[in-house]
Amino acid sequence: MRTFGVEEELLLVDERGLAAPVAPAMLGDAPPVVDGPRVDSEIQQEMIETQTRPLLTTGDLFADIVAGRELADGLARPHGARAAAVAMSPMRLRPHATDDPRYALMMQRYGLTATNTLVCGCHVHVVISSREEGVAILDRIRNWLPVLLALSANSPFSGGVDTGHSSYRFVAWHQWQSAGPNDVFGSVEAYDRFERQLVETGVILDKGMLYLDARLSLKQPTVEVRVTDVPLDARDTVVLAAIARALVDTAVAEWHSGAPVCVLPSAVLRLAEWQAALTGVSGRLPHPVTGREGTAGQAVAALLEHARPALQRNGDFDFVRRGLERIMATGGGAGRQRAAFARRGRMRDVVGAAVEATHEQATADDDLVA
Repeated sequence: MRTFGVEEELLLVDERGLAAPVAPAMLGDAPPVVDGPRVDSEIQQEMIETQTRPLLTTGDLFADIVAGRELADGLARPHGARAAAVAMSPMRLRPHATDDPRYALMMQRYGLTATNTLVCGCHVHVVISSREEGVAILDRIRNWLPVLLALSANSPFSGGVDTGHSSYRFVAWHQWQSAGPNDVFGSVEAYDRFERQLVETGVILDKGMLYLDARLSLKQPTVEVRVTDVPLDARDTVVLAAIARALVDTAVAEWHSGAPVCVLPSAVLRLAEWQAALTGVSGRLPHPVTGREGTAGQAVAALLEHARPALQRNGDFDFVRRGLERIMATGGGAGRQRAAFARRGRMRDVVGAAVEATHEQATADDDLVA
């Protein structure tokens, strides 16, 4: 069974629900990590990244995600802030850039795209045996990534208004030049050539700015799935990670069997992602195999069936099935945020409810396969 791990970007908010630039002070207080999740800085001071260890089971991953969220929250509290798993600030904000030479160059070079963008995503890393295997995986999981985006959608509000989107993070994030789906590569040589050609344009600084929906990690022997919002519910993060691992396993099996790649044009996948970001799990969504119009429910059902053998081998199927049922019933993070706003029509209530949901102590015995 493959190891997997998660990076979650969390928003830091004060008692008024406003984004709080306290990450540098928090990281100054952070203890050395011996064995457990870590925290790190991000491009803006109003956010912090948590990183789990590489792990084998959903139960262990859930424990690390919860511990990472509690570590971030514990570091934030002395500075009058809390850590919230929302993909954008529901309330107005003015981001403060992290003091870092690379970030400073990005701020100077890319204008409002860099200075005003504050979005919180979730990145799932799944271990691979070689770069050849990794490219074969990227070629075969691309069709399914819009469904993961729909399941993760957790940013309906931005700057004090309802955006009409379930994931407005998607809209904000795609101001960056290289964000989005990749074409089918077919070989490591083609992947390396693609990376080199994009950097050689001079439009991006380096390979670190290849903000593809999924890519080969620059630092670890993993495929990195980057398309999703940070989920509100820690259990949903584990559901997405388990599905991502199963998609990787399925892709490798297809590669070894010589099965042809199911190719949808990148333009179709961009439309599918845009629709997933608009309506999440509550509306229409192109089918991940045919690309034809359908519902999000049909796309999620197709995803579960596609990944079923791998989920069953990993012992994750029942947990993922229950998690998908929960997300479909609640509308996921976007649905829960809108429900919080509907009670009194106050954006501050949305932030408060999000903080509570971020730190709910769901029990592994009830919801996870250890």
